[in-house]
Order: sequence, then structure tokens, then C-alpha cells
Amino acid sequence: MANQYLLIEDVDVLGRSGDVVKAKPGYARNFLLPQKKAVVADKHTLRMQAKLKEEREKQAVIDRGEAEKLAERINGMGVTIVVKVDPEGHMYGSVAAVDIVQLFEKEGIVLERRNVVLPKPIKEPGIFPLTLKLKEGIPASYTLNVVVEAAQEK
Repeated sequence: MANQYLLIEDVDVLGRSGDVVKAKPGYARNFLLPQKKAVVADKHTLRMQAKLKEEREKQAVIDRGEAEKLAERINGMGVTIVVKVDPEGHMYGSVAAVDIVQLFEKEGIVLERRNVVLPKPIKEPGIFPLTLKLKEGIPASYTLNVVVEAAQEK
């Protein structure tokens, strides 16, 4: 049976701060409450809801502005990653969201792993048009060039 909780912080899969949501007891007990992301919704905590929503709206305007500036900087950008391959041409491992975050950090752009939209890990060399989902749902598109290590040395 799901209980109602007032979110204090944004939770990706659940809602935004100030929302009253239903969550299963285990999820609330093990994640929401210990991480201080939510409180049990009762008549006392519901008074906080208006204040939280107002703060969230102010923060959303700031986040949207920052995300749009970042999207302008990223759109059309190309990043390259060098990978190792075996003699048959198969990659060792794959390119995942964490690798892409590290590539952008080298360019001076700070992202989180959850910003990277990657349907599945990339397991072959090539050029891949990809997108990022920044704060407030602002998209940014870029090109990932996966290059074989031996080809780069020549």
C-alpha cells in the first residue's frame, strides 16, 4: 500500500519539490526519508507545500536560463573518444554515459550522468549524433566520434 509524501527536493522518477506523491513504503523508508528528500504528508507538512512550490518556481526560472545557455554552447559540438579494439576490430568494453560526462568535463562543461540520453552503450567505432537532457528538460545535441586507438596513432 502506497503512502503520501511531500517532496522537499526533486526526485527524477517521482516528482518535483512541493508535490504530494504516493510511494511504496519500502522506497520511502529506504530512500526518500533517510535522504531527506520527502516528509510524510499530513496537515502540518502540507502548510510547507505552498512555500516549496514557490521556491521551486523561482529555481525553475534560474535553471531554465542556465540550461539554455549551456545548450547553446553544446549544440553542434563534437567530442571524440579514443577506444581500444582487439585484432578482430571489436571494442574492449563500451562507451557509456559516464565516459561522455568525462569527455565534457575535459571541455570545461560540467554535466551529470543523468543528463546523458544514451539508449544503449556504444560498442562500435563511428560517428553518433546524440542528445543531452539538461535541467528543466532543455535538450542539447552533439556528435560523438568514437575513434580506434591504432588509427589515431598513425
